[in-house]
Amino acid sequence: MPLQALKSYRDLEVWQVAMDVAEQCYNLTATFPKEEIFGLTMQIRRAAASVAANIAEGYGRESRREYLQFLRIAQGSLKELETYLLLSLRVSITKEDDVSPILANCERISKMLHRLIRSLQNTNPKST
Repeated sequence: MPLQALKSYRDLEVWQVAMDVAEQCYNLTATFPKEEIFGLTMQIRRAAASVAANIAEGYGRESRREYLQFLRIAQGSLKELETYLLLSLRVSITKEDDVSPILANCERISKMLHRLIRSLQNTNPKST
């Protein structure tokens, strides 16, 4: 969908997939031990929500420069989320089968963010 045809950040596939990942992370962390409520549970949830939130916030900003900044922040939050998910595997809180689909979606989001950032960088500023 061309950027000009978007009516809302909710039309962005990358935002939609990021919301799916956040939901997956909330469901996953609901199974974590109670002693992790202020540890990995909160970190995973915060990072997952941050990806979609930064995509949305950037979309609502006044300038392309700010939008790009928030997309980069979303990319950083995504890498943070991946790290927490991998850590949850390493400390045996989760299983590979539970985390792999989420990590696959993270990779998908990363590629979409990369393409969106490139597209915005290569767009003539006078045409938007």
